Amino acid sequence: MTKTAARQPMSVGRLEAFSDGVFAIAITLLILEIRLPGEPESDQALLQELVRLWPSYLSYAVSVLLIGMVWMNHHRMFHHIRQVDGFLLLLNILLLASVTFLPFPTHVLAEAVHVQRGEHTAAVFYGMVLVIGGVFYNALWCYASIGHRLLGDTITPAEAAALRIRWGMGPVVYLVAAAIGLWSAVASLVFYVLLLLFYFLDLRPRRADVQ
Repeated sequence: MTKTAARQPMSVGRLEAFSDGVFAIAITLLILEIRLPGEPESDQALLQELVRLWPSYLSYAVSVLLIGMVWMNHHRMFHHIRQVDGFLLLLNILLLASVTFLPFPTHVLAEAVHVQRGEHTAAVFYGMVLVIGGVFYNALWCYASIGHRLLGDTITPAEAAALRIRWGMGPVVYLVAAAIGLWSAVASLVFYVLLLLFYFLDLRPRRADVQ
């Protein structure tokens, strides 16, 4: 192997493939946090326990959609990124670390709402994990896009700057959702659902078709 070949940077495709695998594992781990608290003695007892697990179902659904939303926007982001360097890899790892950590606060929030103890702290904890993940996501895009450092010609500098503003709202609104958790954990989860409906939209600037 030549010295030049040894220094070839990682391809964008390899980074995306690794990231896709991590997102898939994180979603899979969420279902492992839904467990019956004991061994029901009858069909009626089992039904009651299944119904009482509604906080776990709600937390699971929100977290699955959140991870799916981050994965979708991660894909949209890397549609424009054409080069990878060491610092971008580090930022991507930090983002993936926040994603794989999400099953834990999901379980904490579901258990707290289920037993009706500590739910406000659990909701704030859940929200702060999302805030940190949002910071890593935006740091990734800012590093790649400022000065068009790692971007291709699929997006202009002005469009990249507009995306920095739009995606940059994420950590702020997650912080608002965490603050709502101080009042009501369930209301906080409902607010996350509303945010999901917004961030599932493709926020990238639309270019007019050339006639």
